[in-house]
Amino acid sequence: MIDLKTFLADWAKADAISKDVAATVLAIADAGRGISALIADGPLAGNLGAAVEENVQGEVQKALDTITNDRIIAACRTAPVAAIASEELEHPVAGKPGGTVLVAMDPLDGSSNIDTNVSIGTIFSILPCPAGVDPVSDAAFLQTGRNQLAAGYILYGPQTTLVLSVGIGTHFFTLDRTGGQFLLTSDHVKAPTKAKEWAINASNARHWDAHVKAYVEECLAGSTGPRGEDTNMRWVGSLVADGHRILVRGGVYLYPADSRKGYTEGRLRLLYECSPLSMLVEQAGGAATTGTVPVLDVMPAKLHQRVGFIFGSAEEVARIERHYRG
Repeated sequence: MIDLKTFLADWAKADAISKDVAATVLAIADAGRGISALIADGPLAGNLGAAVEENVQGEVQKALDTITNDRIIAACRTAPVAAIASEELEHPVAGKPGGTVLVAMDPLDGSSNIDTNVSIGTIFSILPCPAGVDPVSDAAFLQTGRNQLAAGYILYGPQTTLVLSVGIGTHFFTLDRTGGQFLLTSDHVKAPTKAKEWAINASNARHWDAHVKAYVEECLAGSTGPRGEDTNMRWVGSLVADGHRILVRGGVYLYPADSRKGYTEGRLRLLYECSPLSMLVEQAGGAATTGTVPVLDVMPAKLHQRVGFIFGSAEEVARIERHYRG
């Protein structure tokens, strides 16, 4: 099997910026190996799910959140990364002087699941460092998802899987725990264009707009409704886990904007959650939308901007978009 380092070397060849992207991915993967081992130890490594404080998002920060954040920042500083933006930090922090790329990340997605042994993950986006802009500034990161040089996540589950796109498809690399290498186990992954599974937090139903309610009602009606087929709902509460299921067997994920205070623009963060997942799913033949526009076309106005997020099998996303149009 081909390992991650060889895959990236073959892709980058002699291109300078591609080589810097490859070095950055390898640094993040190296941090992921250590994080995977720590998570696998669970309570043997201490109380990783202990609440520490609130982060800049107003969310309870767990011990493992801070550990993963620090480890990935340290790893990025060994690569040609000029600055790093994190869900856990209000503003970007400096990387390596003269770096050519930026990294935006959610160091530990799904951290509320730490104590319950449910899959969690690291999400990352690699962007070009813009000329003439201080890289250690919010402004440097305000780029559309189309600008991403690479995107991926590391899923810490029964297997540790690195899912990566460098713009030539979406690929799965599985951590060989014996050899310590990420090995290519599925290349050019294609998400099914149509599927009967959908993921949404149904406890928020009373806050949804009419478009989302209409779509969900169609799904619930099953074979007796306009779809003419029964469906299944799945909801892990971990974006990487729900997203990975969709890449493997299709379906759609919805976390729309709703009427609750603080949710009117959406819940998930554009730069380091929605954009990287959108690149991965589009490269796998799927689609990602806010309901009205492709997520990768949204120009962020601020570092921690939130958006409504719907992604998955292309036909199912198109069905939801028709509800928004009509």
